[in-house]
Amino acid sequence: MEMQRGVIGDRTKFPDLVTACRVRDVVPNAATVLDAARAAGIPVVHCTAAFRADRAGSHTRNCPFIVSLLDDPAHMLEGTPAVEVLPELRGPGDLESRRYHGFSPFTGTSLDMTLRSLGVSSVVAVGVSLNLGIPGLALEAVNLGYRVTVVTDAVAGIPEEYARAVLKHTVSLLATRVTTSRLVERWKAGEREGTR
Repeated sequence: MEMQRGVIGDRTKFPDLVTACRVRDVVPNAATVLDAARAAGIPVVHCTAAFRADRAGSHTRNCPFIVSLLDDPAHMLEGTPAVEVLPELRGPGDLESRRYHGFSPFTGTSLDMTLRSLGVSSVVAVGVSLNLGIPGLALEAVNLGYRVTVVTDAVAGIPEEYARAVLKHTVSLLATRVTTSRLVERWKAGEREGTR
């Protein structure tokens, strides 16, 4: 989720989040998870965020964080390099689900229909952030009837103490928590529980 150049890549405005991702090896771990998913025939859907230049389709004044982001009229504009998925995470056959408002990937997008059309009943989450997006993804997915797995070493938030607390006290109530190595091991063994 939101593993984009303008969020945690070379065009970011969130240096603390980039540092948290670097310290936790989030990008390499996410790449390992996505490569293993592709090898196992599990669909990969990149959930991304963007804004149109005219802000159509976005609620831009209902949240202090979004108001502060949009002080920069060029922030995460559709069609710019900032909204691209990190190159090391892209793969052939991957899908993208883009949203123009809010913090979680289901509301106002076709993500639910896309997953259902693929026969998916479980969602495996990697990305950022544990501050807003990952808990939002998990909560919405559970509300829609999906099982959720969060890959604990392929997600990040700031500060680190808060991110750990979210994993322990919020994510644990909504999702199965697993490390990259354990998940990949399960997939290589042919296990699909929690993935389809």
